[in-house]
Amino acid sequence: MSASGGPSGEPSLTRRLIQLYVGLALYGVSGALQLRAGLGLAPWDVLNQGVARHTGISIGAASIAIGALVLLLWIPLRQRPGLGTVSNVLVIGLAMDATLSVVPDPRSLWLRIPLLGFSVVLCAVATGLYISARFGPGPRDGLMTGLHRRTGRSVRLVRTCIEVAVLATGFVLGGSVGAGTVFYALAIGPLSQFFLRRFALPEQAAPAPVAPAGEKVPDLV
Repeated sequence: MSASGGPSGEPSLTRRLIQLYVGLALYGVSGALQLRAGLGLAPWDVLNQGVARHTGISIGAASIAIGALVLLLWIPLRQRPGLGTVSNVLVIGLAMDATLSVVPDPRSLWLRIPLLGFSVVLCAVATGLYISARFGPGPRDGLMTGLHRRTGRSVRLVRTCIEVAVLATGFVLGGSVGAGTVFYALAIGPLSQFFLRRFALPEQAAPAPVAPAGEKVPDLV
């Protein structure tokens, strides 16, 4: 089996793993760059920053701790974590702290604005990469889908309620909310959808149906 795919055209495990970890690392980088832009963070990073300020830990460590706590909420929801789920908790926070250690604060607004735009686009690229690798959802996305199944409410409503609650809590704790938060909320959906299609991997072909001798297999439309 080659790195590009197997005989039936499905992507190889190596390619999927590379896509997963590159995507998660870039997700952490994007969060760090949005923090450096200083114009407002994504809702979960507002919470991460607020927790970090009150505990004295780094924002990356706060991300890991909150991700682990969210993962515990999967237990009553009967969600099953995958490799991507556990990796999401660890890699994003580590990549975020590593990036913050080498990227200084830009002082000029004319640098911070394009940095914000780049960070949101990079977040969408990262989302397309790691989700398309199909190793399981991140802890926050799994919480959303689990609540959707248990409550019967729409995904949109559940996602909105979670994001508003997280954003409000983070704001109360001193997290950074601003124009960047609004821009992220408006842009991340369409951008992520675009890159999800761009990085989508071919599904493994299902085996052809077998009919008893003398019978014709019906066409599947």
